[in-house]
Amino acid sequence: MKRVLVTGGAGFLGSHLCDRLLAEGHLVIAVDNLHTGSLKNIEHLAQNPHFEFIEQDICEPLDLQVDEIYNLACPASPIHYQENPIRTFETSVLGTRNMLLLAKNHGAKLLQASTSEVYGDPQVHPQVESYWGHVNPIGIRSCYDEGKRGAETLCFDFRRVHGLRVKVVRIFNTYGPRMHPQDGRVVSNFVVQALKGQDLTVYGQGQQTRSFCYYSDLIEGIYLSMQTPDDFSGPINLGNPHEFTILELAKKVLELVPETVAGSGEAGSQASVSKIVHRELPADDPTQRRPNISLAQKVLDWTPQVELDEGLRKTMAYFKSL
Repeated sequence: MKRVLVTGGAGFLGSHLCDRLLAEGHLVIAVDNLHTGSLKNIEHLAQNPHFEFIEQDICEPLDLQVDEIYNLACPASPIHYQENPIRTFETSVLGTRNMLLLAKNHGAKLLQASTSEVYGDPQVHPQVESYWGHVNPIGIRSCYDEGKRGAETLCFDFRRVHGLRVKVVRIFNTYGPRMHPQDGRVVSNFVVQALKGQDLTVYGQGQQTRSFCYYSDLIEGIYLSMQTPDDFSGPINLGNPHEFTILELAKKVLELVPETVAGSGEAGSQASVSKIVHRELPADDPTQRRPNISLAQKVLDWTPQVELDEGLRKTMAYFKSL
């Protein structure tokens, strides 16, 4: 039984990771400042004797005896990380430094949750880990993009200087239950708008592409990454390689609304009142995003299993239950 720390443990992915680690028989400590995380995501764990929650910002030093650290703490949606960009950058850099020092002091292994945003608006497609990226260092998204790039730098420098055991995973668009309804991400935006019978907001012409990974596949990839040999640090892409335009996603959500409503026992269909409307494209919005997961397939024997239609149905049912 390991003592495992999950920062951002009350968040969308962090809470699911806590579930997985507890199922593996570990003692789990979740740390979260609840800025974007929610106690509702972990309330089902409150009586579990192997689970502990600490409300704290990782920008403040933390001293715990742990064997492994999964560092997921950081706002991950544009609406949240742009709300306080300085704090976002500090969380990525100062917070990661604190977690690396904690790992160093207690001989722990650390997994850093990085992001596909380190590739910026890519000139290489699909994105492979050896690609250095095409990032605007002074744009409105830079607090997150460059913060995560800086966090990766710290991880590899701690490995080279102190021999720290680190793993870096680059997470591509992920969705599923426990997403915040107002987090501003495209899946939650479309689903909430469609279920309310509102117009679906597509930015630009909707031809920008994304790849959508269901949370359970992503959590499996994260867990497997931590189990890799100590001489492997990554970085490694984790995401679904199937690529869709934003417009395709909007149409798919509208198609699934009637069965979601019918499944809830409500009469009528909101598909007839919702339509797609276009708005101006935000600054620095990437035109393409798709992972090359050859490395994950080779090293982790990992490939996403949940198709988009199945994942959307489960996500829509979750949001409908709210």
